Amino acid sequence: MEQYGSFAYIYDELMDDVDYEKWVEHIENIIKYKNVKVKNILELACGTGNITLPLAKKGYDIAGIDISEEMLDVAFNKSEKMQIPLVLLQQDIIDLDFDLYDLDCVLSACDGFNYITSPDDLKKIFAKVYELLKKDGIFIFDISSYYKIKNILGNNFMGESREELSYMWTNTYDDETQLIDMDLDFFVKIEVDDEEEDNVYERYRERHQQRAYKEYEIKNMLEELGFEEIDVFGDFTMKESKEDSERIFFSAIKR
Repeated sequence: MEQYGSFAYIYDELMDDVDYEKWVEHIENIIKYKNVKVKNILELACGTGNITLPLAKKGYDIAGIDISEEMLDVAFNKSEKMQIPLVLLQQDIIDLDFDLYDLDCVLSACDGFNYITSPDDLKKIFAKVYELLKKDGIFIFDISSYYKIKNILGNNFMGESREELSYMWTNTYDDETQLIDMDLDFFVKIEVDDEEEDNVYERYRERHQQRAYKEYEIKNMLEELGFEEIDVFGDFTMKESKEDSERIFFSAIKR
């Protein structure tokens, strides 16, 4: 089943409790902490632009890439309403092909790299990022931690019923492969002409798959490719991650 197809158009509604301004603030804190100058940014797996647009509003020259045409469609519509021009490209980041080099920053947020389920593919992306960055450029990204995927999301069921939208989310985690399958069912209320039928819902189904990466796996990849000054931060702090941290931020410099 397609990932982020129809789901793209209700994604922002379901994620309305996420503080994206806090996310952007933390990204800027990392940039300041590393004492690097950033003007232009390439964002991988940019989704509906929830990180892209606030950064563009702050004056960064930013381009976003995503595999989902639907997610990019939502991002483009939001950019038009906000009158913030964006460069958006549809592309599978495993085969990342970007014409501009000497970038100040490459960024990926909100689980983008958890969706890269092959370590070889992830390392391939890291290698291309290294190639695209300028000397002293910074690579910043975050993932859902191994702890979160295995112990919080893994083999769990979640659901919510709202007036216009309901969903059921069933997870199955395989400890051997470190993969989690997420089966999502959405029920979106639709308008019909028959006044007696006022509770009609359209159902959408998607299956998402993510990999739970351990910190040392990612650090080893970055080091092998030549990245330096690799830092790991936990849960929107500037402190090292803990065993039960749920969100892990990485930053690495190309020297």
